[in-house]
Amino acid sequence: MARIAVLPEGSVSHEAAVYLLGQGHEFVHYKLISDVFRATADGITEYSVIPIENTIEGSVNLHMDWLVHEVDLPFQVEWAFPSIQNLIGRQEEVGHDWSRIRKVLSHPVAMAQCLQFLRNNLPHVEQESVSSTSEAVRMVKNSPGQGLVAIGTLLGAKTHQLDVLAEQVTDHDNNFTRFVLVGNHPVVATEHARSKTTMLIMMPEDFPGALHQVLAAFAWRKINLSRIESRPTKRKLGNYYFYMDIEMPLNAVLLQSAIAEIEALGFQVRILGSYPSYSSETWVHGDSLNLEV
Repeated sequence: MARIAVLPEGSVSHEAAVYLLGQGHEFVHYKLISDVFRATADGITEYSVIPIENTIEGSVNLHMDWLVHEVDLPFQVEWAFPSIQNLIGRQEEVGHDWSRIRKVLSHPVAMAQCLQFLRNNLPHVEQESVSSTSEAVRMVKNSPGQGLVAIGTLLGAKTHQLDVLAEQVTDHDNNFTRFVLVGNHPVVATEHARSKTTMLIMMPEDFPGALHQVLAAFAWRKINLSRIESRPTKRKLGNYYFYMDIEMPLNAVLLQSAIAEIEALGFQVRILGSYPSYSSETWVHGDSLNLEV
């Protein structure tokens, strides 16, 4: 049984972790994502569950920066999970008169996924960002009679014994969040997984056509990049690294030769992980991932 650090009970992260990993593990809940990272970095848990990308909001930059600058925890598996948000509160307090609602609480990414719903139905309501959707629901539970509601999961409402005032308030039906399980122990994939590698590439200064050179190393080998994004190195203004997701395992001959060519050009390459990847189409319920601890 593995110990897995995750955001609070009832959060989207918790819901996603149970979806992929089942209940046969010890989930250790933390209020802050920084504590989730540190739990595994400090050896308290074997793995951490980290949301890093969303269909609507794109990259979760804070979490990406933690993976790059603060901890050295390789990706062991990734999966896409449908982020279905709901309006949660007390039915006896709000009833059908939403003018009684004074404030809505949620994680900023979850709030951003529901902006159209909020504009159309709660334009008068103050919005307040908190550390997780589950924390928002907990705060509503502990503040009766104050006109507070939360945007969160069905698991969050069940965990804190509150009512679902409106289901599926997310603005888009195809809203998915990409999660990674990070840690120093390998995961044995099921037969349904695709292989993926994530790397960082640091550009030398004053290198005209640097990005073109890098992309060319992948292009002529017909290596598919599913994502490329630039992020500041935090060392110097205007200095960036490139974050790349590659649809190929690290031990593939073509990828190894591409990395060798890129390094020969003077670029620094850091591998964040080579791991099994599951989408909602490739994950089969009943499959069991082997977490080696």
